[in-house]
Amino acid sequence: MFDFSEEELNRYSRHILLKDVGVEGQEKIRNAKVLVVGAGGLGSPVILYLAAAGIGTIGIIDGDVVDLSNLQRQIIHTTKDVGYSKALSAQEKVKALNPHVKTVVYRDFLRADNALDIIKEYDFIIDGTDNFPVKFLINDACVMAGKPFSHGGILRFDGQTFTHVPGHSCYRCIFNAPPPANLVPTCSQAGVLGAIAGMLGTIQAAETLKYFTGAGELLTDKLLVFNAKTMDFRKISVAKRDNCPICGHNPSITELVDYEQAACEMKKH
Repeated sequence: MFDFSEEELNRYSRHILLKDVGVEGQEKIRNAKVLVVGAGGLGSPVILYLAAAGIGTIGIIDGDVVDLSNLQRQIIHTTKDVGYSKALSAQEKVKALNPHVKTVVYRDFLRADNALDIIKEYDFIIDGTDNFPVKFLINDACVMAGKPFSHGGILRFDGQTFTHVPGHSCYRCIFNAPPPANLVPTCSQAGVLGAIAGMLGTIQAAETLKYFTGAGELLTDKLLVFNAKTMDFRKISVAKRDNCPICGHNPSITELVDYEQAACEMKKH
């Protein structure tokens, strides 16, 4: 028995018209709990589209404040939000967009000592972060807790994403460990085309909605990469590794670790 109001039926009518979603799928969306780690470039479109879709509960974790340089790509924030908490700013936009969505805000960063306690409350986790230490932390925590998650990464004109579901390949199956210093620069060092964040974030939001509704095929055991200069998209098959240090037969990682961010030393010429 579905108890959508007339207003909700109208709001979600374009979803309900889809034979792969319908009222049943929209009910699954409404009952879903999603944690978005990072309310920045990727988190912005993810949060907005999930709120618009009617995800029942959206957790937002980000301990940072809005900086003027963020506004080129972090579209959930506005000029008046500069200096304000990213998590609270995102929460306010969700409330304005869809009052039916519950938001839970964590004005903090995800760490080894809080990750498992936070993610246990959610059905699906979204990696909207911009640094390798937290990406590996999200992966390890989700694998340990048996939680599905969407990975996303952007730099310059490039983006990559995949979806992990328990029993399938994880981030460490593809990238075994964080890169050493001076190998990969951050967005703040190398730059990023703002629209890339929107391109990848909307893919992550779509994967999330597909996960709950069962529509289509998820990006499991596949790494989707694209370059916006050429608009080339390709999917790379990735296998679950028996010797993976976190999801393999004999995992060597048994507790969460906070890795240090290994930033590049960008030389001036």
